[in-house]
Amino acid sequence: MQQPDTTPTADAGGADKLDDEDFPAYSMGRAAEILGVTQAFLRTLDAARLLTPQRSAGGHRRYSRYQLRIAARVRELIDAGNSLEGACRIVILEDQLAEAQALNATLQHALEEHETRDQER
Repeated sequence: MQQPDTTPTADAGGADKLDDEDFPAYSMGRAAEILGVTQAFLRTLDAARLLTPQRSAGGHRRYSRYQLRIAARVRELIDAGNSLEGACRIVILEDQLAEAQALNATLQHALEEHETRDQER
């Protein structure tokens, strides 16, 4: 089943989509150009299941800014001497750590608010 074309539009709603980190605004060619990598490198990240780009109505890969940051980080790690598999694992663990830290901060804030209310009683 093909997904609808998610190319940015010229209407007012299109600008909002471009501000969305997860909006698939970049074609494979443009993404490769921005990152200074080959299209084959991006296909490798797709095959490794690190990135799963959305598809246009014509079946072409479309990348978001978030995905471009991930691809750039993998390229950095490979350039530093890590294998593709190692670089992908590092990126996944970094992402999981960031999520855990954000959740921890949220829970810590909620706990502090709860303790403040208890003290006021």
